[in-house]
Amino acid sequence: MDTLRRWWDRNWLQMALIGLVISVAWFARQTQGGSLFEVYQLLTRPFQSNPSKQELLTNAKVLEMEAKLQQIEKENQKLRELLGYVSKDKKQAIAAPIVGRSADHWWQQITLGRGSKDGIKVDFVVTAPGGLVGRVSSVTDNTARVLLISDPSSRVGVMINRSRFMGVMRGKSGNKAVMQFFERVPDVRRGDVVITSSASELFPSGIPVGRVESVNLSQSPAPEALIALISPTSSLEWVAVYPVGKNTNSETSQASSK
Repeated sequence: MDTLRRWWDRNWLQMALIGLVISVAWFARQTQGGSLFEVYQLLTRPFQSNPSKQELLTNAKVLEMEAKLQQIEKENQKLRELLGYVSKDKKQAIAAPIVGRSADHWWQQITLGRGSKDGIKVDFVVTAPGGLVGRVSSVTDNTARVLLISDPSSRVGVMINRSRFMGVMRGKSGNKAVMQFFERVPDVRRGDVVITSSASELFPSGIPVGRVESVNLSQSPAPEALIALISPTSSLEWVAVYPVGKNTNSETSQASSK
């Protein structure tokens, strides 16, 4: 008994610490560490600096301005790309932002944030990186509506760039169109580039339009090719608008009658 008492006198502090550690570990496990975090917060609170209401509002404003700055930088980059594209054209193109689209189908028409005050007129040609987009169908002082070449009512005189076989292309919604050939046996292959025809009066010749995706030579009354349009109309934010050099009234009436 005296031996046990002497051992306890020498080791009671160590045993007490071990017991405390075991108790704290058990308590932390039962509370999943939440109590320890609260104790830490209580002990460190005098050393923490609570941000004032004004500081919180200032930080929020800074984050808002950073987000707006990033958006402006992205828009400026896209505008610089468009202006570089426009500057390569020999004609005086008008850079115009897209401010509206068809509510039901984005492939029918778009509205531009430029109008007659900026020199835009009906039948002006609309292009973008990739090629032809459409033509202006109506104009107000500050806006212009564009009929896209992907719209089923649109008609474009086109030809195969490689073989020069001609036809008429009509929209097929989405980013597709159908080219109907004038010849019964046209020289056309999958992957051929399609451009506007030299016979067209609505559009200048040589504007890229799309690529041949598939060919149906047995189609009646004339062979057809499915065209994948090049310009990503649904993703565009800016376009280039410029006038055509010929009178377009005759072809407009022909296109509407087809």
